[in-house]
Amino acid sequence: MNTKLTVKLDSFVIERAKTYARKRNTSLSKIIETYLNFLTNPKSDDDDVTPLVKSLSGIIDLPKNFDYKKSYKGHLSNKYSK
Repeated sequence: MNTKLTVKLDSFVIERAKTYARKRNTSLSKIIETYLNFLTNPKSDDDDVTPLVKSLSGIIDLPKNFDYKKSYKGHLSNKYSK
């Protein structure tokens, strides 16, 4: 159930927040809800993981045998061997 909440904030902060939300194709209400939910949820093992990072989890499907260390080593080798 959605409930209306009224808060008083500095108008400059509100404008910056609206711009931020617009650039991310979301609403200011949704950003505030996500942040408050993040603050008030019981902490788990991933205390330092932000809501954005959580939302990105699972986007990439990698093979079970994918060796990320080998891949990163190859990336660094290509980047710095020029």
